[in-house]
Amino acid sequence: MSLLGFGRVLVVTAVEAERAAVAGGLGAATAVTTAAVGVGPAAAAAGTARLLTRAECAGEPFDAVLCAGIGGGFAPLAAVGGLVIADVSIAADLGAEDHDAFVDVEALGFGRSRHPADRRLLDGLRAALPDAVVAPVLTVSTATGSAARTAALAARVPGAGAEAMEGFGVAAAAEGVAFAELRAISNPVGPRDRAAWRIPDALARLRTAFAALAAFPAPPGPAEPPAPAA
Repeated sequence: MSLLGFGRVLVVTAVEAERAAVAGGLGAATAVTTAAVGVGPAAAAAGTARLLTRAECAGEPFDAVLCAGIGGGFAPLAAVGGLVIADVSIAADLGAEDHDAFVDVEALGFGRSRHPADRRLLDGLRAALPDAVVAPVLTVSTATGSAARTAALAARVPGAGAEAMEGFGVAAAAEGVAFAELRAISNPVGPRDRAAWRIPDALARLRTAFAALAAFPAPPGPAEPPAPAA
């Protein structure tokens, strides 16, 4: 079974609980490989690169990479218990401070801080998960825990939907392979309040999302060429 019409798909998460939720939703989708690669952009990039390299060396390269897991949602756009599909994964704190301003790596001339989702994969996710919010997902190395930082990030990336810690790293490792990111929202981005976290609910939402993806019909392939005339 393929996922959204892609042949071999790699779904990477940060931790085992997320991977188990994804695998539980997928069921018998045997063309999909799931792996927990570690927390943070560096671990995510290293783990994803290792898996992609091994597959390529074995002559079975992946056709798509999906970073999945739970994350914080920016209110009011992304509510706890909802889903956010990233149209772009952004390394939100990759850059430099210039007094009170933040300068991203593009402005510094050092590289890139944004990886757009693959259009075909994004369209498939949107079709299979019509209730999901489509918005930028921010990758950070330190989870936000204050109103001031929440406001700064929201101003830096207007329309941001969610915050997590792996998407940009996975995208960087998957350069040249179709990539997208999907997050189930476990808590609002803002002042740290563990009583407001709904991690089991978010993991359950992740599971149902991947069940929906597994059940969604693949788009039709290219038409067969006409048979030669007799």
